[in-house]
Amino acid sequence: MEQIQSFFDNNLATLHMPTIRTTDVVEILIIAFLIYHIMVWARNTRLWSLLRGVIVIAVFIILAALFQMSTILWIVQNVFGIAVIAIVVILQPELRKALEQLGNRNLFLGMLNIGDAGRGEGRFSDKTINEITRACVEMAKVRTGALIVIEQNNSLHEFVRTGIDVDAIVTSQLLINIFEHNTPLHDGAVLIRGDRIISATCYLPLSDNTDIGKELGTRHRAGVGVSEVTDSLTIIVSEETGKISIAYNGTLERAVDSDRLKERLRIIQDKPDEEKKKGFMGFKLRNEAKKL
Repeated sequence: MEQIQSFFDNNLATLHMPTIRTTDVVEILIIAFLIYHIMVWARNTRLWSLLRGVIVIAVFIILAALFQMSTILWIVQNVFGIAVIAIVVILQPELRKALEQLGNRNLFLGMLNIGDAGRGEGRFSDKTINEITRACVEMAKVRTGALIVIEQNNSLHEFVRTGIDVDAIVTSQLLINIFEHNTPLHDGAVLIRGDRIISATCYLPLSDNTDIGKELGTRHRAGVGVSEVTDSLTIIVSEETGKISIAYNGTLERAVDSDRLKERLRIIQDKPDEEKKKGFMGFKLRNEAKKL
């Protein structure tokens, strides 16, 4: 026992245990948080496939280093800088979307609940919800195609410029008249900010998501496309089937009824006073909005 005790005393005495400070723990948590969210983001983009290819190349480089293959290592050293630039160019859409999400003020305001004061009924009134829902249901009955984009925090100004200024109060009659066949404003998207229609005949970016069904046309692909680059909610009425769909955060919810549509609109309406009264229910609604 004395020999064992002596062994541990001699060896443990030479070990140096670093002092862990509170800031070190916080730093580890921040890095773990960032790595986790980067991996979650990469899982749903083309970067995931690219990472698997990079891992294969990294293993090949390690083997080259172990066996001292100088020519291969020289090529790697000279091509590395060009490869980084090529990756940035290839992943430009995904990197842009990630930076836009990082710059979204909801990231911090949602946690701190800042900026809700003075909004009254929220982003838009209950009357606007009823008018939009009524218009979509009526257009669906007669199979009138429609594309309605509702702005949240990300500005839709770059899309407003592609259309014709309207600046009118949201009413079901006006929305139905805009999308009526053979009218000057029926082609393109209508953009809504608050309780007003700000622009019509707007052009939207088309999504390149391969998961979107081939039976869906340009209108649905445009609705998903604008939801991928902004936090807007888009309502699509199909001209072929007469069904109502909702695009939000790059996902498409198909065949919704009027109650479901009102529910989604109330979530993004974001009434601050109501949420404070509901307590936990308000937090639940905000989380559900992120899952749309």
